[in-house]
Amino acid sequence: MVKLLKAKEAAEQVYDSVRSKVERLKKEDVHPHMAAVLVEGDPASLYYAQAKQKTAEKLGVAFSLHTLPSHTPENEILQLITRLNDDPSVHGIMLELPLPGHLQAGCITAAISTLKDIDGVTPANKLAVVTGEAGLYPATPQACIQLLKHYGYNLEGKKVTLVGRGQTVGLPLFHMLQRENATVTVCHSRTPDLAFHLGHAEIAFVAVGRLHVVKGAMVHADLTLIDAGINETEEGKIAGDVSPEAAMVAAALSPVPGGVGTLTTAILFQNLMKAISLQSKEAHRK
Repeated sequence: MVKLLKAKEAAEQVYDSVRSKVERLKKEDVHPHMAAVLVEGDPASLYYAQAKQKTAEKLGVAFSLHTLPSHTPENEILQLITRLNDDPSVHGIMLELPLPGHLQAGCITAAISTLKDIDGVTPANKLAVVTGEAGLYPATPQACIQLLKHYGYNLEGKKVTLVGRGQTVGLPLFHMLQRENATVTVCHSRTPDLAFHLGHAEIAFVAVGRLHVVKGAMVHADLTLIDAGINETEEGKIAGDVSPEAAMVAAALSPVPGGVGTLTTAILFQNLMKAISLQSKEAHRK
């Protein structure tokens, strides 16, 4: 029977650490504050932003949600980002994605202060993931690795297949896996035989964002699967990139929901704590 790698316990450990740091920071008269920028148009984005707000309240973190109409011009969003960058009471900034079609996500994310970029989307933080230098790394790739480690898996020397090379998860995850000394094969839409590469893997990370792209026939009984996909089914439910048939065959699997996504939210707040530390170091340099 497949072992389910649920993230609730791992997430609670992160939250406990964050709570302790928040309490210590408040004693030093630092009040952690996360700001989210939401351009209306995607109901799921609003749901996720509100979920983060509820989590922030539980952790004692201030949370401001800046909601803008769907027709808001890009220059107004950039002005808001600049105000948040310049506001010393704001320690972390998130841009909720996706954006309406008239907006350029790359231009807007690049405007976020590198030291407040808790989602790891700015060019400088993307480069830090590649080089391994200090920075704010994207939360989902961190969650993928942290979840495995929570269950005692060691990536060093392991044969790993990474399915997906997207900017948000796949590409940064590849660089993080390299630093874990895994032997990584990257598969994508042009890979002719995904089953072959999964067949030779001990661990696989799937981050395509396509419902049930990994089929049962592609999986073997010794494979550990980390599913980072989030998709909506025809019934309106949330499901991952791994099919139910594949889940029945594999040795272990992170469920969707209840797996990587659960830990990702916790790591956003972990990144907020790191952002405050980086900002403090920068302030002492000046």
